[in-house]
Amino acid sequence: MKMEKVVGERFRERPADCVIDSHALMVRGGDMKYVGNGIYSQFGPLRRICRKIEGIIREEMDGIDGQEVQFPVVMPASLWEESGRYESVGSELLRFSDRNGSKMVLGMTHEEASVQLVREYGKSYAKYPFMIYQIQTKFRDEARPRAGLIRVREFTMKDAYSFHTSQEDLEEYYQKCYHAYERIFARAGIPETIAVASDSGMMGGSLSHEFMLLTPVGEDSVAVCPECGFRANVEMAESIVENPQDDVQEELKLVYTPDIHTIEDVCGFLGMPEEKSCKAVVYQKNSDDKFVVLFIRGDLDVNETKVTNFLKSEIRPAEITEESGLHPGFIGPYDLQGDFTVLYDRSLQGGMNLSCGGNVEEHHYTGLCMDCPQAEYHDFAKISEGGVCPGCGKHTIQVCRGIEVGNIFQLGTKYTESMGMQYLDKDGKEKYPLMGCYGIGIGRLAASVCEAHHDEYGPIWPMAIAPWQVHLCCVRPDNEEVKAFADKLYEDLQRQGVEVLYDDRKVSAGVMFSDADLMGVPVRVIVSPRNMKEGCCEIVTRDKNVQKKAALQDVKKEIAVLIEELSGKG
Repeated sequence: MKMEKVVGERFRERPADCVIDSHALMVRGGDMKYVGNGIYSQFGPLRRICRKIEGIIREEMDGIDGQEVQFPVVMPASLWEESGRYESVGSELLRFSDRNGSKMVLGMTHEEASVQLVREYGKSYAKYPFMIYQIQTKFRDEARPRAGLIRVREFTMKDAYSFHTSQEDLEEYYQKCYHAYERIFARAGIPETIAVASDSGMMGGSLSHEFMLLTPVGEDSVAVCPECGFRANVEMAESIVENPQDDVQEELKLVYTPDIHTIEDVCGFLGMPEEKSCKAVVYQKNSDDKFVVLFIRGDLDVNETKVTNFLKSEIRPAEITEESGLHPGFIGPYDLQGDFTVLYDRSLQGGMNLSCGGNVEEHHYTGLCMDCPQAEYHDFAKISEGGVCPGCGKHTIQVCRGIEVGNIFQLGTKYTESMGMQYLDKDGKEKYPLMGCYGIGIGRLAASVCEAHHDEYGPIWPMAIAPWQVHLCCVRPDNEEVKAFADKLYEDLQRQGVEVLYDDRKVSAGVMFSDADLMGVPVRVIVSPRNMKEGCCEIVTRDKNVQKKAALQDVKKEIAVLIEELSGKG
């Protein structure tokens, strides 16, 4: 491919709306273009990168006996009604009606479609186990798209579904896919990706893992223990809190606290640390608008995923009205009156001499003792930096940011049972097969690799997924000797099967090299009048780890050796 034929513009200025480097560099480099909120078109170079990622994924999925299939983009709502998700999934699912008035959905995930595809095929135990997968574009009406391809509404994804007749078989295959994912991310150029225990969310199931690329710009938070290796998404990591006991329980007193609402202000006014306070966080259930009042220690934050899972209902921050009987800023567990769902975080269990809202305006209690026999304590708190590790019990938790580049779930019979998929076992009894689900976002993986491998000038694409292997720069193409050698080298490399991007434009060396940096091709070969006079070419890797001159007669050999080395084959 000649550089002058590559569709797309490259420019130096960082776009104002690009909050992370990979987004900015991929826009500046002519890889992608904004179309609408969370929707992008991809230019040729990024398509080449994504096709190579897809190739790696196909090899690894085929290697664990996967069979590639294709599910429909648009599905009748009846499929999702069978599983129960047509109503339970929120506005992320795009619902519409066709010209005949039939209810339809735009696919955001394909568990229902996978079951519908194989439920007749899988009627005998002899058919199991098997795995099917697809690579397809989907749409999720994401509320807050951000960071380029990291969080979008339209995306291409590999999703796989395995079917089993026993939990043991599911777990064995789950491990095979786990290790296949490790190989995929290593081959794509981010071997540093780690697997963390995660919440299954709307997917359901008993066990799930997310594969995270740890980076400060990540949108997910991960709890990590350097002592024992514990790793979990903070959404599901257990929060363990220690409450030292006081020698004396003080008397419960109602204290006038004028014009004070926040925990910080209350504790400052009362001269108490935040860990000696009890705060209220109020939600409403999306299903029936009922109030949920959750009490938690004042220095901790609520993990809303844990609350949602406990209630089995989506929640939202409450709109507190006068009719509710609640007093915002002054809500406490003592003598709370009203028809509310009341939850207690276990950080309060055994708490003594706490401050809390007085359930009347401008008043708080001190001396609260959490010895209520009717209270049930559950884990609703976010694990915090320096917190107790659920693995080893030490105060060693570190909270890091990460980008989720893949996920795997043990779904169990959630979909096969709801959709009536059964098989006859060897004894002739009807049973529901168990499922596993395994997803990787293609565009997100490409953007994550760029986020992990770039400098201020552009991406540094690993050889395995780079759009081209070699970027040939012909500096001063008006020089006949330079142009003739560069043209022949371009032809020879292509005949040898090398993927070459050839820049013979009549532009300055500065423009040529700046564009080369933005393209991010691993190996750069520079043919120039000065080099020709010395009887050599410059060979430079994009990461600048290799910078050397090769004799003209040895250039092709040197390039081949370097490609082998950068491909991990040398």
